[in-house]
Amino acid sequence: MPEDCKNILKRKLSDESYRKLAALENHRLHRFVAEAVELCNPEHILVVTDSAEDIAGVRRLAIELGEEQHLGIDGHTVHFDAYRDQARDKPNTKYLVPPGKDLGANLNATDKEAGLDEVKGFLKAAMAGKTAFLRFFCLGPTNSPFSISGVQLTDSAYVAHSEDLLYRSGYQQFKRLGDSSDFFRILHSAGELENHVSKNVDKRRVYIDLDDECVYSVNTQYAGNTIGFKKLSLRLAIRKADHEGWLAEHMFVLGVHGPNHRVTYFTGAYPSFCGKTSTAMLPGETIVGDDIAYLRAIDGEARAVNVESGIFGIIRNVNPEDDPAICGILNNPGEVIFSNVLINDGTPYWLGMGRKLPADGVNHSGNWHAGKKDTDGNEVTASHKNARYTVAMAALPTLASRANDPAGVPVSAVIYGGRDSDTWVPVQQSFDWAHGAVTMGASLESESTAAPLGEEGVRKSQPLANLDFVSIPLGKYLQNHLDFAQRLARLPVIFATNYFLKDEDGEYLNGMADKQVWVKWMELRVHGDLRAIRTPTGHIPRYEHLGPLFGEVLGKNYAEADYERQFTLRIPENLAKIDRIEEIYRTQVAGTPEVLFDILGAQRQRLTAAREKHGEYISPLTFAQDAPP
Repeated sequence: MPEDCKNILKRKLSDESYRKLAALENHRLHRFVAEAVELCNPEHILVVTDSAEDIAGVRRLAIELGEEQHLGIDGHTVHFDAYRDQARDKPNTKYLVPPGKDLGANLNATDKEAGLDEVKGFLKAAMAGKTAFLRFFCLGPTNSPFSISGVQLTDSAYVAHSEDLLYRSGYQQFKRLGDSSDFFRILHSAGELENHVSKNVDKRRVYIDLDDECVYSVNTQYAGNTIGFKKLSLRLAIRKADHEGWLAEHMFVLGVHGPNHRVTYFTGAYPSFCGKTSTAMLPGETIVGDDIAYLRAIDGEARAVNVESGIFGIIRNVNPEDDPAICGILNNPGEVIFSNVLINDGTPYWLGMGRKLPADGVNHSGNWHAGKKDTDGNEVTASHKNARYTVAMAALPTLASRANDPAGVPVSAVIYGGRDSDTWVPVQQSFDWAHGAVTMGASLESESTAAPLGEEGVRKSQPLANLDFVSIPLGKYLQNHLDFAQRLARLPVIFATNYFLKDEDGEYLNGMADKQVWVKWMELRVHGDLRAIRTPTGHIPRYEHLGPLFGEVLGKNYAEADYERQFTLRIPENLAKIDRIEEIYRTQVAGTPEVLFDILGAQRQRLTAAREKHGEYISPLTFAQDAPP
């Protein structure tokens, strides 16, 4: 350890913690910790290894320091964030960019030197009088081609506890690193506290230094802004993947069970509130991961791992009918952190849980009662719309046996799904990789959600469900997806889903459980077990296949009239979508691959030709008649 670092750290670390840190022979690590200590001035630092004893100590301190409270079920706790610290802060999440470097117009960036001065000004002595936790984690399975090591210094026991549930312990991984500089660094302080929550959220900053692979976060506790190995490190990983020729994606990884004990692995990208978690946890299937995946080409095959080992899930609308696996965890003993829900007599309640909510209790606003309004006159809901639960993947009975396979799982299919009331059919298959990457991935749209700060219900472009986290020019990011196929001898099949299609009266055309049928159909299509109908936008199911699948999977009849309404091709809406997407890429995305416009143009021609032949709204049965036998 460098002598200057040693002198700083010995003042703040106990003999035991110093021994643990010194055992990691990494000078860059030691300097990061020493400089963070000099800047933030914690009372002392607790170095946490992979041991069960160390991890249990973090959980205990989260309670003792008042950041979490015990609930009525053994192992369950609740954490509240400040009233105005309930979501990712997109405006104040910025990339630190040196002069002359252009990340693209779609990225929120600030001058590196000025940004560092600002955020370090807020971090100056921000940990005074507090314990800081030094955490080591591994993104992806340990000792794997996918592994990325990370270290975080935080003064929040809640953040440190959450990370124990969400990530694989990485202290031993750091030992294997030796003096390598290849790891992510996160520095976080909740700042000044008031009633155990961040007080100065108006000075909340989340700044990302891509060149140094370091994230600075201050004056916030909300996990999306503070758990540095989630979406903040996804941004670092996307840039790393760009340099190294792989993909870091906002995707689940799911094992779908087919005939004769066959398991087919899918990845899927869905923006918030579009069915991502419920698809990842479908009854009867096995889950590898629910949120972030790394994809590499290994021996000509696309393989994927779950970056995480836990779930930080939106709890709104989680109910026994739609989410039996999660509800089982949330209502039985075991380690769960609830955040920003309503608590009444030691029991958590949330919006859409399928039970009547109490008229009063305690939530993120303090003491709560029905009809309560905030200082702006807005209704305070019983549970926040973006309230969350945090659990380890190991708690899921459906966790795949290969969830921690260092070699990853083979990816046979990719799904893109948005929230779309009037355009996409419920499920369709692309013609090829490029067609799917462009018309389904790059063209993905969704209504905005409560996850980022801002208005809800606004339709917005969400390319590959990753727009908020892309840390390289968007045109280059899209090109990387197209190029990834060149590294593969066996290409995954690309599909699109839409669980939110409505009729002319605004009623949903599908039940939420119908996604189980769409996934089974996709699995059969991957292996060529079923024929499909070719339409101008992709291949869709044949009614004679869906009828039996609805009976086998859901035990219900599926009427041909329902099939016809759901899979009618809406020509005007699809043409309008192409116009929107083309306008975005022509005017807002420098460096868009020219092939994107070629593929969209060809789709427009097919749609126009179909309209001339059959009209503006075309039944799937019409396309079935045109198809070869």
